[in-house]
Amino acid sequence: MYVYLGIDVGSVSTNLVAAGEDGAVKHSIYLRTNGRPIKTVQKGLKLMQKSLPPGSKVAGVGATGSGRQLAGVITGADVIKNEITTHAIAASHVAPGVQTILEIGGQDSKIIILRHGVVSDFAMNTVCAAGTGSFLDQQAARLTLPIEEFGPLALQSKVPVQIAGRCAVFAESDMIHKQQMGYNIPDILAGLCAALVRNYLNNVGKGKEILAPVVFQGGVAANAGMKWAFEKALGLEVIIPPYFNVMGALGAAMLARESTNRKQTNFRGFQIAEGDYYSGGFACDGCSNVCEVVEIKEGAQVIARWGDRCGRWSNAPEQEEKIS
Repeated sequence: MYVYLGIDVGSVSTNLVAAGEDGAVKHSIYLRTNGRPIKTVQKGLKLMQKSLPPGSKVAGVGATGSGRQLAGVITGADVIKNEITTHAIAASHVAPGVQTILEIGGQDSKIIILRHGVVSDFAMNTVCAAGTGSFLDQQAARLTLPIEEFGPLALQSKVPVQIAGRCAVFAESDMIHKQQMGYNIPDILAGLCAALVRNYLNNVGKGKEILAPVVFQGGVAANAGMKWAFEKALGLEVIIPPYFNVMGALGAAMLARESTNRKQTNFRGFQIAEGDYYSGGFACDGCSNVCEVVEIKEGAQVIARWGDRCGRWSNAPEQEEKIS
């Protein structure tokens, strides 16, 4: 059986998907990155190898996410694409005709507008943490609630309270104030969800024409309270796909399938899960740009560098010695 691997390395989670030739997900893995992307990718590959049926052959690998270059170098990815492209590809596959993608991850959020199957516009918010998975995790922990109970509790609300949601700091302060005033937890949680959706639509979605079908993906899509708040604010049904939390990885796998089509893959094999890889960097003083160059080593050997504008380091990492 031929499978195509998609790897999405984000700041909070690292996701892997093995998709068949028909695009169906054979297995998916969701891991916390914990600030160690290389180790997490290796752990994910070990788990994936054990989960695939005997005789499965990896026919292509795609990488995406903020750590896509790193994952691509280590695994020998056949295609490396940004999150906008991979999320759009995956959403179009699971929800044909989708016109709006709402995506909220651990530390950022984005909106993708598609028309006739093509990305026509998008916006990202990486400045404010309000509404992201990390912020919701933090608030659940502060209330001593398992994050899995956040959404169901919010749906029990009778009269959601007004929460200031334009900033994570203000939202938390307002939540504490409302608690001290005596409001119950479900009403506060529902009010927070509504506030975060307003923040998203007024910032990330500002000026965007949001048309149905609307797909909500990313880890925050697991929160039923956020889905309710989006549907209430938009007056539209919001679709949550089956693999909402690994859609970037699914899109990367599908792009790998298109790129290789059973031809020779650059995948270096599952044995890389046992390799010794190190990441580092340095500032090049070759010119006034002072580029910050990232380098990846396998053992003592530099296998890749990137980040320079002129290509001095990225074009021939093995022929140059690092500037001291």
